[in-house]
Amino acid sequence: MSTDEERHAAGMRTRREVLGDAHVDRAEARKDAFTTDFQDLITRYAWGEIWTRPGLDRKTRSCITLTAMVAGGHLDELAMHVRAALRNGLTPEEIKEVLLQTAIYCGVPAANSAFAVAQRVLAEQE
Repeated sequence: MSTDEERHAAGMRTRREVLGDAHVDRAEARKDAFTTDFQDLITRYAWGEIWTRPGLDRKTRSCITLTAMVAGGHLDELAMHVRAALRNGLTPEEIKEVLLQTAIYCGVPAANSAFAVAQRVLAEQE
């Protein structure tokens, strides 16, 4: 079992690789006494424990995460994870296929909103 410090360091490395330095730097700069513990929690557990597990590659984790964001209606987080999916090797075509799949299992209105977010993000990336 790794220590909290090791999980945090591994999580920060993975977080930067998946989300990019600019995103992580902005999140770190916004930390204050109220949000520091939460940022540490997601860095250690989401990024240091889950995203570093060997059982799934990052492309697969991104597909699952995109689906979860659509299902939960988390459109701000969806935009961030569309960027991460591209960084993790998904193509726009693969992202489209994930979102088409969500139309069936998460609902057409949710997928419609997700397509609008992804379209905006993909246009920004061009």
